[in-house]
Amino acid sequence: MSISEASKKQGGLAGVIAGESAICTCGTGNGLNYYGYAIEDLAEHCEFEEVAYLLQYAKLPNANELKDYKSKIIASRPLSVELKAMLKLIPKGVHPMNVCQSAVALLGTLEAEKDDFSDQDDKIIRLLGVLPSIICFWHNYINGGKEIDFESKEDTIAGYFLEKLHQKTPPAEFVKAMHCSLILYAEHEFNASTFTARICASTKSDIFSAVAGAIGALRGPLHGGANEAAFGLISSFDNVEDAINGVNQKLANKELLMGFGHRVYGVGGDPRNAVIKKWSKALSNNHKLFAISEAIEGVMKEKRPSLPPNADFYSASAYHFMGIPTEYFTPIFIMSRVSGWCAHIKEQRANNKLIRPSSNYIGPEPMKFIQIHQR
Repeated sequence: MSISEASKKQGGLAGVIAGESAICTCGTGNGLNYYGYAIEDLAEHCEFEEVAYLLQYAKLPNANELKDYKSKIIASRPLSVELKAMLKLIPKGVHPMNVCQSAVALLGTLEAEKDDFSDQDDKIIRLLGVLPSIICFWHNYINGGKEIDFESKEDTIAGYFLEKLHQKTPPAEFVKAMHCSLILYAEHEFNASTFTARICASTKSDIFSAVAGAIGALRGPLHGGANEAAFGLISSFDNVEDAINGVNQKLANKELLMGFGHRVYGVGGDPRNAVIKKWSKALSNNHKLFAISEAIEGVMKEKRPSLPPNADFYSASAYHFMGIPTEYFTPIFIMSRVSGWCAHIKEQRANNKLIRPSSNYIGPEPMKFIQIHQR
């Protein structure tokens, strides 16, 4: 069977090679790697900023480079008067993903990228610094009428986000867990949102437009929104017995369970799952939701072994154990994946060709036009 035939059978362009990239191996060789570095090593030993630097500059930073990089990100945290004014106008009840998309689009008008893209690295650093501020400013304003400041003793994105979200110093283990999560979500080859960003970049659009488009793709429950849907599943059960019975019933009804299966990894399983599961367990303090999660995983392993849990499943409970509201699970994904999106935007621009695929036409044969008074 040819690649095109396989793609047609599976749907969604599965198996189609849509370009070349040096950034990430995903589902081939040794699991998931960023510029050759195994995700397990990065998640265990790095802060997220080290991985963001790796994705932006194709090498891991030394100590001085990392210090300088973090300083630039910290300096990029504040929101302008105009951006704060826009965020105040967005009412409670709007999904934070739409808030982030709107804010990034506005940045494209307030802080436009140069036409020759010579300041793209500065814009990437700005996005890394400002996205946690956008999320936390809006959250605190709509829920308490408070305008947060952007000063912090936390020198990392993970610590800064948790501090500003909850308005208190986060526990060290929360910060470490958040570093891990951000690293795991940073990059994942030609996924839907990344490919959206590359398509935008291929038209020679600006970086803010490309990132805003990627956020739109990430919002859906079949992509980034899966972690929210996974938590909805987990939290719908009161205990392990209910979870086992409930999942069995859902499988009997042929319902789709979010947080399980992955098009790239298949039966081999998502390598990110084992890493974030350890953090979910460590943060759970024997909370029933972790036991329920394992019970659901057990049923799926028995009944649907071809659909192992992916990174979204245990990320959901890990975020919950850190006190993060469910509607912010996917915006955290933005804070992380913007590093991967921007790496791909840079790569696309470096050797650009307009991405314009063709389709197989399945519509009617040519029709004779009928004047309106004859229809």
